[in-house]
Amino acid sequence: MDSVSPLHVYRFGPANGPIVLALHGVTGHGKRWEAIATEHLPDVRIIAPDLRGHGRSTALPPWNFEAIVEDLAELLAAETDEPVVVVGHSFGGACALHLVDSHPHLARKLVLLDSAIALEPERLMDIAQSTLASPDYDNVAHARQDKVATGWSEVEPRLLEAELAEHLMPTADGRVGWRISLPAINSYWGQLARHFVLPPSDLPTVLVQAMKVVPPFVTPEFRAALIERLGDNLTQLEWDCDHMVAQIRPAETAALIRSVL
Repeated sequence: MDSVSPLHVYRFGPANGPIVLALHGVTGHGKRWEAIATEHLPDVRIIAPDLRGHGRSTALPPWNFEAIVEDLAELLAAETDEPVVVVGHSFGGACALHLVDSHPHLARKLVLLDSAIALEPERLMDIAQSTLASPDYDNVAHARQDKVATGWSEVEPRLLEAELAEHLMPTADGRVGWRISLPAINSYWGQLARHFVLPPSDLPTVLVQAMKVVPPFVTPEFRAALIERLGDNLTQLEWDCDHMVAQIRPAETAALIRSVL
């Protein structure tokens, strides 16, 4: 792991393996991909950055899709001359969509894991206000309870503990919080209210929808637009799980990624 452009980057697998760019969701970090990489895809070269405003990457603005796309384009330019498989979870899926919309030559396959994009503004306002009202926790146990209540209840305990160990940091007065920039995170909630963009019509794309998420992050309007744009280039999967798809079903997620390699 090291810094390329303004991003802190985790790299897993051999230097000569097929390349996957793996993008986490809002409030996440690149090391979330470690278990999938090391336990299920050891022969694959996985590049997993902390997105701007997350983890150990820069927290400097602008905090929008355009800045993230340029961060990622610069990162890939330093890594390879070939198009890569892009995998994005949630907000990372939205970032992946904006990346392939702006730089279609950078991707050869796209995997969207319960991608979140073009969500209802009222829903995002509620999330942003909740983030401001409760930015941190009394202690690690409180943070663990919050994770379990917000999509992590089906995640294997050791993966949840790894998340807490990597991503929690001290805040004020003995409290703890996620290793994120709160201004950036609240800006990104707003970005998710923007209209969706779509992949190039010839880009093979897999969409996984987590069916326990209600209301869904994969909106019917976005899904219908994907079907119309991509036709036979779209594979749709419905998994009976909560939102943290890669952590809840790491083996299945890894098998899916391998299938598009």
